[in-house]
Amino acid sequence: MQLYRGQIPSPGRPTVAWREDRVAFWAAIAKGAMTEHAAVEAGVSSPVAFRWFRHAGGVNPCLSPTVSGRYLSFSEREDIALFRAQGHGVREIARRVGRSPSTISRELRRNASTRTFRLEYKASIAQWHAERRARRPKVAKLVTNDRLRDYVQQRLSGDVTDDDGHPLGPEGPEWKGRNKPHRGDRRWVQGWSPQQISARLKMEFPDDESMRISHEAIYQALYVESRGALKRELVTCLRTGRALRVPRARARQKAWAHVTPDVLISERPAEAEDRAVPGHWEGDLIIGLKRSAIGTLVERTTRFTMLIHLPREEGYGVIPRTKNGPALAGYGAVTMKNALAKSMTTLPEQLRRSLTWDRGKELSAHAAFRVETGIPVFFADPHSPWQRPTNENTNGLLRQCFPKGTDLARWTADDIAAVAEAINSRPRKILGWRTPAEALDEHLRSLPPTGVASTG
Repeated sequence: MQLYRGQIPSPGRPTVAWREDRVAFWAAIAKGAMTEHAAVEAGVSSPVAFRWFRHAGGVNPCLSPTVSGRYLSFSEREDIALFRAQGHGVREIARRVGRSPSTISRELRRNASTRTFRLEYKASIAQWHAERRARRPKVAKLVTNDRLRDYVQQRLSGDVTDDDGHPLGPEGPEWKGRNKPHRGDRRWVQGWSPQQISARLKMEFPDDESMRISHEAIYQALYVESRGALKRELVTCLRTGRALRVPRARARQKAWAHVTPDVLISERPAEAEDRAVPGHWEGDLIIGLKRSAIGTLVERTTRFTMLIHLPREEGYGVIPRTKNGPALAGYGAVTMKNALAKSMTTLPEQLRRSLTWDRGKELSAHAAFRVETGIPVFFADPHSPWQRPTNENTNGLLRQCFPKGTDLARWTADDIAAVAEAINSRPRKILGWRTPAEALDEHLRSLPPTGVASTG
């Protein structure tokens, strides 16, 4: 006769996925997959995956891929539930599953559903009970050691004060669980890094072994929600200020899918390198406040500069920003392609040999640009500004007129054309003190006349 164990309070709804699903999810994250893609690999919904990532603070819990053979697996519990529903006894189920009768008996008593008088055994409920009971959360060191916790918090978030002890600097924004505000004030704090705190403890407390903690333990206390040792808002005191930890493999990834092997700078014609033949251009954007930008084009031989006017699209600042929505800032892929094509098609054909750009996605429509203009586009290597030295130098000159942190969208096409004319009218030592405009004009005059020769 089964004894009624009594109803126990439920700790919540059973989890929607088991250990193997979480293991598959974090394995995909470790490879650099985005959260929504990792959710697909794990076979769970995106909201569940985002909740796992957020609760873990982006820190991989390093779950074991498999459960020890000492414990029942979910597939074995499914077999037990099936045989139990077919009316088999404990010893028969044990023989079929390959476990001892005491293991099956204990499983049916401990992990059955307890919401009703009759103990009904369901594999999903049993797995939920087993995983809940198996949790052994280790108490964080910062929870039990108040002195150590106070030291860490003071070095992380202590105020910057004057000689009289009054706090200095702005108050900073209210913590909302997101990353640091873009171009916004942040509170002035001591801001020691966890590594600095960990190393300094050994110097200040050489004989006190209780005042020891690794920098990784501090990071996990900040990011992992279940730790509860430090307040989550203290992540704003870190230099990066990010609310979630970024997996290392994901941080190494770059959104450069538009750069294929045939458009790398190594495939650029050799004549572009020695600057002997004009017509090879270098391009980039100078970025201003509120997502404003101006396109810059510089010819490698004559240093002639062209500026591309990139006004904001209609609806900017009115239509809310949406993921994968329209690019209204003025330098989306299609807008950038059209503006470049409009400017470069005004050049003679002899001055349209190639264009070298950085890795920005604003020129991801380079294939369509080449079809429209006939100008091949090549992309520099990552973090290699020296591969576009003429353009980088010119951008530095242009910053005199277009400083960083200013709104570049307020200038009209005539305004930036006047700046380009001023740049092209400055004598350059590299050109024998000629101006870029004079050097380009001299080259154009040396070109043979186009057209059909007269035979009469």
